[in-house]
Amino acid sequence: MFGVPALDELPEDLRSRIQAVADKSGFVPNIFLTLACRPAEWRAFFAYHDALMDKETPALSKADRELIVVATSAENHCLYCVVAHGAIARIRARNPRIADQVATDWRKAELDDRQRAILDVAVRLAVQPWTVDEGVLGALRAHGLTDDDIWDVGSISAFFAMSNRLVHLTRTMPNEEFYLMGRLPQVGG
Repeated sequence: MFGVPALDELPEDLRSRIQAVADKSGFVPNIFLTLACRPAEWRAFFAYHDALMDKETPALSKADRELIVVATSAENHCLYCVVAHGAIARIRARNPRIADQVATDWRKAELDDRQRAILDVAVRLAVQPWTVDEGVLGALRAHGLTDDDIWDVGSISAFFAMSNRLVHLTRTMPNEEFYLMGRLPQVGG
């Protein structure tokens, strides 16, 4: 339905970034090529993604950020994001079970109370944003999240709502490589 451009047809900056990801992971995630049909939007999308996901604060780790993606993407029935970010969450959390648990029922997953409060707010924002009030946000502050951390929780939930919808629109499927990432020990690593 929507064309996926060949890597050699893309502007140099996109090719360079995609190649860097392929060099690091061993493959090109399908979403990189799916979204590349619109280079200006691709640049904006990945700039915002990186601004949200490539940082860590004392109260909101990179693993926590990935778990937000898994929980909200599961609520949005986004197979690509659950599988892809589930792989990253397993690696960052160093827990081969966590992504499956969060995707199935984050309320029963191997989470601490802080993580459970984070996912409660993120999922509320994904499916019932009008229920997020000062009392709900107070639960995050009680667990040491700053207003900047809370903004990140909301931004990640909102950003991946958009991402989930683009994946649904384009019918982008997860790469096979994502399924085993973080589940098996790395050989020689």
